[in-house]
Amino acid sequence: MSKLKLIIEREFIAKVRNKSFIVMTFLSPLIMVGMGFLVYFLMKKNNEKVKEIVYIDNSGLFSKEDFKDSKTVHYLDFTSKGIEDTKQKVEQGNYYGALIIPKQDSLELLAKSIEFYSKDSPGMSVMNALENKIETKIRNQKLNDFGIDINKINASRIQSDIKMYNFSGEESSKLINGLKIGVGAIAGYFLMMFVMIYGTSVMRSVIEEKTSRIIEVIVSSVKPFQLMLGKIIGNASAGLLQFFIWGILIFILGTLATSLLGINMAEMQTANLSAEQLEAAKNVASGDKMQVLIQEVLRLPLLKLFVLFIFYFLGGYMLYSSLFAAVGAAVDNETDTQQFMLPIMLPLILGVYVGFATVINDPHGPISVAFSHIPLTSPIVMLMRVPFGVTWTELAISMSLLLVTFMFMVWLAAKIYRVGILMYGKKPTYKDLYKWLKYKG
Repeated sequence: MSKLKLIIEREFIAKVRNKSFIVMTFLSPLIMVGMGFLVYFLMKKNNEKVKEIVYIDNSGLFSKEDFKDSKTVHYLDFTSKGIEDTKQKVEQGNYYGALIIPKQDSLELLAKSIEFYSKDSPGMSVMNALENKIETKIRNQKLNDFGIDINKINASRIQSDIKMYNFSGEESSKLINGLKIGVGAIAGYFLMMFVMIYGTSVMRSVIEEKTSRIIEVIVSSVKPFQLMLGKIIGNASAGLLQFFIWGILIFILGTLATSLLGINMAEMQTANLSAEQLEAAKNVASGDKMQVLIQEVLRLPLLKLFVLFIFYFLGGYMLYSSLFAAVGAAVDNETDTQQFMLPIMLPLILGVYVGFATVINDPHGPISVAFSHIPLTSPIVMLMRVPFGVTWTELAISMSLLLVTFMFMVWLAAKIYRVGILMYGKKPTYKDLYKWLKYKG
């Protein structure tokens, strides 16, 4: 244990004293906050530009009321100028585009014959808005032709709001499901990024020591199993420290930047939302719903979520780091690692896809449950399921399988490690790795 402790300390100190580690620890939050505000200002500037769209209505169906100006789009009636003259003016001027509505014998033909001309490809949001306006008008006209009173149809529309309760009588909310999905998705995403960044860091550390021949001196006084485990824990400690510092700095810098620049965070978050999305956001932020949401958040087992997040976070990282360390021991340079990286990363990627494809729709379905027990995918899938409520029996099974698999993988990887760290000048194959696993002693 004393040797393992020394290895952990050595790896941790070597990592945190590295100049690139120190620079990126303090520079990364600046870059992330700066990029966030840059995107916000670019979006804001883009939305401030007023788009002028001219239209020709030869059908006589539309009026100025159907093409009301918005904050970013102004509509100009060029019906009297004619189609060819209008096209020429739009092409030579600074207009965004021209909407041509021809005269047709039926509404069905009219819906399929409307054209839009522009010098550049128009934005999807603009085209969707135009199509919605036209579809609404044509649908209303069709209803009038059928003798149906549109006002009565509008008055008959009733929005349903199903109240949700559990069997103990506590009220729930649809809003909390979105929050649970967000918590699980963020946890899974952070784990994947952590494994990719710091797992490869372990691999590079092993390759560096192997190529510098320092490893030959180290293995003369310590077992390969202890050396590999010490590297994994040491790098994990340094990575967690860096993540912790990033979180604090991003919060401080974000708070200072919003205060100094006078930016409204609510405005920043809704800068690129459509009118319908903004209306939905206002409904969510209403007093009653917000109170229910806060109550639901407080009902969540926050301590349990935090503890399980740490367990699966570290368990998943250490499981994959043992495989990265084995790959680092087997090769002489990073170029040779490519053939071994894909089989390692596939289960991690599969866990992310399964999480988003199944957990969101059915967190307690057979696929979600199965992949939350498989050790190579459970760190991500189980983290996504936990906010929806998982029994302690399931958690015990999943956690036990992860721990056993981690120890087995460390033992298995150490067998490759003890042979691979002393192999030079030979590009290993999967057949070679299999032979190394069979070596005794």
